Amino acid sequence: MTGQSFLPYGRQDISEDDIAAVSAVLRGDFLTTGPMVDAFEAALANRVGAAHAVVCANGTAALHLALAALQLEADGRNCAIVPSITFVATANMARAVGLEVVFADTDPDTALITTDTLAVALERAKQAGLTPRVVLPVHFAGQSPDMDALAALAATEGCVIIDDAAHAIGTISAGGYPVGGSPYAVMTCFSFHPVKTIAMGEGGAVTTQDPALAEALRRLRGHGLTRDPSCFENTEDAFTDGAANPWYYEMPEIGFNYRATDFQCALGLSQMKRLDAFIARRTALIAEYDERLKTLSQHITLLPQQPAQTPAWHLAVALIDFAAAGISRAAVMAILRSHGVGSQVHYIPVHRQPYYARRWPDLTLPGADRYYQRCLSLPLYPTLTAEDMNRVCLALTTALRGQP
Repeated sequence: MTGQSFLPYGRQDISEDDIAAVSAVLRGDFLTTGPMVDAFEAALANRVGAAHAVVCANGTAALHLALAALQLEADGRNCAIVPSITFVATANMARAVGLEVVFADTDPDTALITTDTLAVALERAKQAGLTPRVVLPVHFAGQSPDMDALAALAATEGCVIIDDAAHAIGTISAGGYPVGGSPYAVMTCFSFHPVKTIAMGEGGAVTTQDPALAEALRRLRGHGLTRDPSCFENTEDAFTDGAANPWYYEMPEIGFNYRATDFQCALGLSQMKRLDAFIARRTALIAEYDERLKTLSQHITLLPQQPAQTPAWHLAVALIDFAAAGISRAAVMAILRSHGVGSQVHYIPVHRQPYYARRWPDLTLPGADRYYQRCLSLPLYPTLTAEDMNRVCLALTTALRGQP
């Protein structure tokens, strides 16, 4: 690896315009909530076709806010359906608002929840005496599940949908609408971590078509406080001579400090202007991976593309039959690293995590497990060059041959 830079599996692409946008905020009057927050929210809502966007501290906060805004009773019976192939935050935030989590299996090749796996999870929930209230489909690696079919099935059980679209800013679903402007999801959650398609350092957002939910999201984002006189309950403290006191606020419910800063939103707004270019470059890289992996080894393929949608790829996931190749995933990753190539596993099935395994000790999800056995995320980001791609593929070839 002498003289060569390390190639991580993902990284941000920060331009001079991005730096200038952040610098301008740092030289201005607002560091935390200010005009860039409103500007970023407006740009995001416009991009995805949503009536409202509420920016927040990170993608996990977005999930927490969305689930809290539903105000579902934590009675020990209400539950959320979560696909097992996701980051732990999707399940954890359902637990954070007091919901039980029932895991759905996923397609072994795409890692996406399906109507069949959702149906099984809904039945498992009912057999456990639970009431399904919300389904959280994950738009994995930039691809969407069949949202039309999932929404129809969820509706028959009285469930609403909250999209976990942390991987899918810019994806156009099979229904022809941008993820985040769905006619089916009551809310959609995004992440703007540095490895995502656009970066805010840390950052997240929730989009919705519902003005009441948008108001709840904003209130919960800021400790649950309101300054709206029409909402005040303690009129003796709130008003003087019929006018609202200028200092006054109330907390009708407990919220969180999940606000985003003005300089985060300045970066996000600048990055949003480059979203189409980022997507185009990632799409070209995925196409190149697809062609090259076909000739690299019979034991490796790329995550297959779903029909009738236009994914904004977040991950380049290779599916490798490690047993047939005669080498472990750990050994492949070690050899890649020795050649300066990073890789990652997205994800360990969440139902196998000790916390959840104790709650569902006999649960087996063969599709999620089969996907997990084979997945390996390769470098994917806009600044990856042709030379970098050559290095990745050469290192992968070497690794699958068991060579150092």
